[in-house]
Formats: sequence, C-alpha cells, structure tokens
Amino acid sequence: MSAAPPPSAPPKPTWDPPSPPKSPPWLRPTIRIRLTLLYGGMFLIAGMLLLTIIYLLAAQALRDGSQLPFRLLDGSAQLTSDNCPGLADGRLTSDVFMQRLAECTDEQRRLALDQLLQRSLMALVGLAVAAFAFGYVMAGRVLSPLGRITRTARQVAGSDLHKRIELEGPDDELKELSDTFDDMLDRLDRAFEAQRRFVANASHELRTPLAINRTLLEVQLADPESSPELHQLGKTLLATNERSEQLVEGLLLLARSENEIVDRKPVDLAEVAGQAVEQARGEAEAAGVELRGVRHPAYVQGNGVLLERVALNLVQNAVRYNLPADGWVSVDTEVLPGQAVLVVENTGPAVPAYEVDNLFEPFRRLRSERTGSDRGVGLGLSIVRSVARAHGGVVTAEPREEGGLRLRVALPV
Repeated sequence: MSAAPPPSAPPKPTWDPPSPPKSPPWLRPTIRIRLTLLYGGMFLIAGMLLLTIIYLLAAQALRDGSQLPFRLLDGSAQLTSDNCPGLADGRLTSDVFMQRLAECTDEQRRLALDQLLQRSLMALVGLAVAAFAFGYVMAGRVLSPLGRITRTARQVAGSDLHKRIELEGPDDELKELSDTFDDMLDRLDRAFEAQRRFVANASHELRTPLAINRTLLEVQLADPESSPELHQLGKTLLATNERSEQLVEGLLLLARSENEIVDRKPVDLAEVAGQAVEQARGEAEAAGVELRGVRHPAYVQGNGVLLERVALNLVQNAVRYNLPADGWVSVDTEVLPGQAVLVVENTGPAVPAYEVDNLFEPFRRLRSERTGSDRGVGLGLSIVRSVARAHGGVVTAEPREEGGLRLRVALPV
C-alpha cells in the first residue's frame, strides 16, 4: 500500500544543488566570442570612421567643383544622355539653361554621393563579416591550448589524476599556465595516492584488533562458568566493540565515497531499496514501525554496494527516529526525466527546518546530539550525501508538518 502524498510544506533545503543550466554555445560569453567581438568590433569602428572621412572628402570635392567654369551665351547644346531632361528644350534662354544645368549638377552630385555611400556600406558589411569570421578562426587557434587544458581538467575531475597536459610550443603565458597545472596535478596525485594507502592501512590496522576483541569477548560470554557480573560486563564490552566497528566501517566508507565513481554498472534503485527494506524489516517489526511504499524499476549507472548502503542508511534512520507506536516508513522509487529518484519518508518527532542541515554533518543528530546515542554513530546521512555526490546526484530533505522527514535522492540516469 502506497503512502498518501504529503501535504504542502515550506520550501525544502537542498544539498549539493545541481549546476544552473548552461546557455547554448553560441550565447555563452566565452573568451573566443569576446575576442571575436573585440577584433570585429574594432574593424567595424575603424571601417565606419574611414567611410565617414571618405564620404566627407568626396562631398567637399564635389561641392568645390559644383561651380561650372563656363557660361553659355549663344549657340546650342546637344544632350548625350537623359540625366538632365530639363535641358532638352531648345527654346531656353542662356540664363534659364545655366540655372537648370546647375540644378542638374547638384542632383547628379547628390546621387553620386548616395551611390558612393551605399556601395561603401555594402563593402563594409562584407568586410566586417569576413573580419568576424577571420577573428573567430584566429581566436580559436590562439586559444586552442586553453581547450586542451579544459579537456584535461575535465578528465581529472573524473578522478583520473594521471592525465597531464604536457603543452608544447613557445614559452608564453599559456605554456606557463599549463606547466603550473601539471605541477598541481602531480601534487594532487601524490596526495590522493597517500590517502588511498592510508585508508587501506587503516582498514587493516583498525579492523584486526576490533575483530580480535570481538572474538575474545564472544569466547568469554560462551563460558558457562563465568559469573553473572562478568557476563554482563562482557555484553557491555561487546556492544561497545560493535559500535567501534560500525564507526570504523562508516569512516572508511565515507573516505572511499568522496571521489567520483569511475567504474559504473547498471543498478536498479528499486532492487537496492527492496534489499534495504528486507534488511531493516526485523528492526522495524521490533520497533512497531510499518514498512511500505511503491518501488518502480529505476536504473542508474553506479556502484551497487554504495547505493545499497545509501538506501539502507536512509531506511534504518527512518526506522530508528520514528514514533514509539503506530509509526510508518515509506520507501518509493520512480523515474523522472533525466533522473531516478529514491524517496524515504517517515513519521517521527517534529524536525525544525533550521536543524535539517545539521543532520548531514558527520556525528551530528537532531538537536545537536553528537555521541552517546544507541541509534548509530552519526555518519548515516553524511555517507548518503557523499555517495550521492560521487554519483553526480543530489540529496534533499523536507520536514513533514506532522513530524518526521521526507528525504529524496535524485541520481542521473
């Protein structure tokens, strides 16, 4: 039976918010676009300035030559074109003829300037388009080392710290930037390698003595001749040892899950959530908590072990932090456009919105409780956030008005 949809609640706090949507490549103010606009804009401004100067000089030259160096007194003139139709009348006096001739000359000068301006503008537009295209190509060639640096940085972001740029060419600013980036990658590679070795060594050095202590305690508890006081002390120490083992496992898992997952396989969130529900069913029945929900197939690319730990941590937290009677936990999975979603909702004590953020910090619990609780070691939600981030997903939490929480893990498909 599926849980009823929760009532409307205040805006939910969000952890690891997704990046804002990127603009189309032709709208992004990249350096290449800006350099292209700079080169083309400078050419366009220089061309307009040159065109203005040429236009003014041509207008001044035509204006200075507008006065005809002759005057017609007698005789007749033969027209060779129809540009000045007002001169075709042979009965015109010399004064009228000269006046019409001056008007025709002014009109021809105006037409010549207009034609000069139109053709110059067309030539300027064509050259501007060519200048922008040439500037775009040249900017791409100049900035091609930056593209190589960016591609290497993206590969490094995928936890491949062995990649290097190794840029060749003149010893300019880009070469200096590339060498500096390679040096930084060398230091990061050594630091992460040291961290991996430390995690491996800590895993062995910490687990071995805890396992030995557990074995010794279990052997002592199995001794029928041990006194009741010694038997009770053994139980207490065994519980403390088990808590220490959980703490070590949680810290090691948290350290391993900080990096992005590289080796991914198809994982069904519904199957992962179902296994988590079955593992927590005994604890839920003992606490009187009902487990329910609808789990639709939702496949993602990721690490099945880590995703199972995410689901198990959420379900266990929802069971442990619940009502003392008549409580329930709903575990649902669904597929939305571009993402698969795991939702774990529970009844329980009221959670103030300002304290929700603290729940995702290591060793933090509700109302600033840190250690000394029998409900866990305080790493469950920290591991959830870390694993979700390693898979490129986000975790959101929303307090329910009736009490409890609604946690939502969204992973890209």
